[in-house]
Amino acid sequence: MEERSYRDRYRDRSREHSRERRDRDRDKDRDRDRSKERSDVAPHYIEPPIHVPFYAYNLPPRPIVVSPMVPFPRGWVPPMGRGQHSGLMAPVRPFPPRFTPPDMYRLGSPPPNPTDRNYRGRRLIDKKFPGKAPVDKQVLAKYSKGPGLDLKRKTNAIKNKVARKKLQQKEQVIEEQVEASARAELLLTEEHGYLEADNGEATTEYRQKQIADNVDITSAAKRFKLDLQFGPYCFKYTRNGRHLLLGGKQGHVAAFDWVTKKLACEINVMESVHDVTWLHLETMFAVAQKDWVYVYDNQGIELHCLKRMNGVTRLEFLPYHFLLASGSKDGHMAWLDVSIGKLVARYNSHLGRISVMTQNPSNAVLCVGDSKGIVSMWSPNSTKPLAKMLCHHQSIMTCAIHPYGTYMATSCIDKSVKIWDIRQLTGPVSHMHLCSPAHRMSYSQRGLLALSMGNVVEVFRETSGDFKPYLRHKTARNVGCVRFCPYEDVLGISTANEFSSLLVPGSAEANYDAHEINPFQTKTQRREAEVKALLEKIQPELITLDSTEILEVDVPTYKEKMESKKNLLHVKPKPINFEPRRTKAKGKGGTAKIIKTKKILKELNRREMIETFRETHKEVAPKKTENQNKDYGVLNRFLSKK
Repeated sequence: MEERSYRDRYRDRSREHSRERRDRDRDKDRDRDRSKERSDVAPHYIEPPIHVPFYAYNLPPRPIVVSPMVPFPRGWVPPMGRGQHSGLMAPVRPFPPRFTPPDMYRLGSPPPNPTDRNYRGRRLIDKKFPGKAPVDKQVLAKYSKGPGLDLKRKTNAIKNKVARKKLQQKEQVIEEQVEASARAELLLTEEHGYLEADNGEATTEYRQKQIADNVDITSAAKRFKLDLQFGPYCFKYTRNGRHLLLGGKQGHVAAFDWVTKKLACEINVMESVHDVTWLHLETMFAVAQKDWVYVYDNQGIELHCLKRMNGVTRLEFLPYHFLLASGSKDGHMAWLDVSIGKLVARYNSHLGRISVMTQNPSNAVLCVGDSKGIVSMWSPNSTKPLAKMLCHHQSIMTCAIHPYGTYMATSCIDKSVKIWDIRQLTGPVSHMHLCSPAHRMSYSQRGLLALSMGNVVEVFRETSGDFKPYLRHKTARNVGCVRFCPYEDVLGISTANEFSSLLVPGSAEANYDAHEINPFQTKTQRREAEVKALLEKIQPELITLDSTEILEVDVPTYKEKMESKKNLLHVKPKPINFEPRRTKAKGKGGTAKIIKTKKILKELNRREMIETFRETHKEVAPKKTENQNKDYGVLNRFLSKK
């Protein structure tokens, strides 16, 4: 019974396993059929025909388009009668008559014929397209970096072939850079466009509302007006033209992004404000208040109080030197290095109250106008002016310098305006006579000159060497300050109770250098620009009338250094009478050993003479009067620890 029961159980188990195996195989077959039916379903879109032409040595006049193969469902045969095709099949049709076969299906071009006239080396020059288009010589001269070195074999003094080859490669790289810059000028698509009047009209007749109605929305939004009540106001734009700083006579100070109208800070210092200026970034600005100069951040928090600058009436910031320059009511001028907080220079100019002061952007020299009609140019390195120009016979009302440092415009109380060439200190190159004296003046990046005469602001444009009126605007009250915005066709004017932003087409530079000034810089780019500017900071000792002196070499001092270095290297030691000891040991006192020992002793003697020479040279040289325990402020961390 036990064996039968075991057999029955074994047989039942085998049958169950067989049944499961059959079910499993049946499910696999069913899944395979379903997947096959699913793959046979026609797509719901029509694929475009693929051009697959086949060419032999003789190209057919009308190649054939081979349509893609479209799968059909099982059991369905498409009609293939004459002119009848499936809705999912593209018709077999020839190419259009003007179809040009692609080059990838053609045979390669024949090898160049060396006997051909246009054959130059390996390439066959095409007559229609011989190569790169030639560059205009004037454009090349614009980006040229000088004549370069004369590296001809016969005329050059460099006889070393390797050195001459390296210099030739450098000159070639410079020429390629100049050519690339000249060719890239085509990418500078932005151009400065002026207003053009029709026959019988003048551009001075156009009003700001008419200009705003005929420009794009972005440009029209740059014309706005602020109603203020603590004037008269003075203001400054940042170097990139993005931020605006306002300072009212009655203590109102505000800083904001005038493009997006986002306010950074607005405070009232509860004192009279005489002038304001931005520092190297839009995060800090200086305000000349009643007694001293204060430095604030972009949140209105007071950072510093500069009591050495007292009674200041005019402020200027030199961005490449990190110097804050000021002129006071008692005639004192001061320069403060904002990077280390050190007062570089401060002395009396003996000019009386300084009310007209501006900087020359090309050489960082301050131009100050006095009551005698003289414009004097000042540097922190000299207590006397570097140059003086007698511009008028009466007191100077205002002074403005071109952003490129080429021309200077001055106005006088006798209603005259003169343009001077300050590169050669000559002139006047142009002269104008106005209806009333100009109290404020500003130069744009494209050479437009804005003058404020009472409550009228007039913009002049230079045409054929003469300045002619370009635009005219009238306000309700007298204009207190006039400035052009960099890289924007905008002129800012302020009165006792308002600030207005006017549109002046063609006044600004259309293309900017983002490595130098970037109006759209981010916070990271601003930090990197600040570090780079600090590393490339120019010392105040290099502020001179001629800005090219920074590129020159002090030849006499350099010659003296080289001669002293040569003398040290070629010091001849005293002769040494060397007598070796005679030893009885074999091989110890040979000739080679004696020569080697004598050479070592000569080298030691030469080094001793060089050390004594250096000590005597130090004693003869004038000792530095600099105190070793001098306090450098923040930079003390970089002093060597003894």
